Amino acid sequence: MKDSSTLPRRHVLVGSAAALSALGLAGWTGSAGAQQAAAVTKPLPAYAGWKSSDALIVHSSGTLETRRSAFGTSVITPSNQLYVRNNLPAPDAAILDNRDAWSVTVEGVKNPRSLTLAELKTLGVETVATVLQCSGNGRGFFPSKPSGTPWSVGAAGCVVWSGVPLRNVVAALGGLTDGAAYLTGTGGEKLPEGVDPLSVLVERSVPVKAMDDALLAWEMNGEPLSLAHGGPLRLVVPGYQGVNNIKYVKRVAFTSAQSQARIMSHGYRMSPPGSKASPDQPSVWEMGVKSWINGPLPDKGALKPGQVQVHGVAFGGTRGIKGVEVSVDGGKTWQAAKLIGPDLGPFAWRQFALPVRLEAGTHVLASRATDTAGNVQAEQREENLGGYNNASWRDHAVTVTVA
Repeated sequence: MKDSSTLPRRHVLVGSAAALSALGLAGWTGSAGAQQAAAVTKPLPAYAGWKSSDALIVHSSGTLETRRSAFGTSVITPSNQLYVRNNLPAPDAAILDNRDAWSVTVEGVKNPRSLTLAELKTLGVETVATVLQCSGNGRGFFPSKPSGTPWSVGAAGCVVWSGVPLRNVVAALGGLTDGAAYLTGTGGEKLPEGVDPLSVLVERSVPVKAMDDALLAWEMNGEPLSLAHGGPLRLVVPGYQGVNNIKYVKRVAFTSAQSQARIMSHGYRMSPPGSKASPDQPSVWEMGVKSWINGPLPDKGALKPGQVQVHGVAFGGTRGIKGVEVSVDGGKTWQAAKLIGPDLGPFAWRQFALPVRLEAGTHVLASRATDTAGNVQAEQREENLGGYNNASWRDHAVTVTVA
């Protein structure tokens, strides 16, 4: 599969009402809804031209969302349907011409040095399935209409990564130096000229404990990592929101303090409404327990009375899923759903299904997940300035008509 293409795959969904309905947002109005409607008219950007245009909503050249109706009932999200979120323009595709020559500098270890991808491949390999999710996934449900892409549920997917465990790299370089409190990754995007590098640099810090599960990954879903998803090398931090999974990673450092880059110091903070983001507010790190329904959806009109299979996905960030409940009456009553398909580990999502009989009328379908630590998916979102971390089961419910 090529990393970029000029193939004429430019099909779009006609009609903003149909687009919003496909997202479960048929009743959504206002500026954010208008952005969603406008997004469907945009073509795929060249670096992602190989993706399935029928499965994606193009919000901008750096933000592509998977349609809710495209998720299906399989655990793994196909690469050509997976969302894209770029904070900076993707680098030139020439960086993929000689993948093994790509190098990453490792600091905060006893023997710091740069390692090529070829050298990293000699230090071990592991494969892990993770949910990759933009921290703004679900932002479109916030009544306050925060700035940024009005994602519904499609800024997420479940994918399989292969690469070297970061702990192996650290061990090969003599172990961590004293005082390491954070794992800091730096992206290799080309920075615009004439601005303070720290104002645009993609560099994020997470607690150093994340090293135990982190990978330097060169494959996704069994293929060399595409430019659209961070190839030739990406720092993967299982269980953490997508912004912490650094694309085109050029530097990994174990530091005593968090990065001073603005995307870390002020960006992706859980800032209260009406406030200004600041470094003392909680950072967007681990994902919480979350689920949503992917079918049936209202995009194909009214359902016929009778039995239907309500199905969706559930995940718990750094924890596995213990169970999922489904409601067909907007949360008044709940029934236990069945977890289906393979369990690919604590960082992957689980598919769930529940056969229900729906009579004529309007039904509000909702799901509520519980993780292995007993944490239950919240009914309400946590209001915040950036529209981050929306795991509200009520927001993610869908309304279907049976006639």
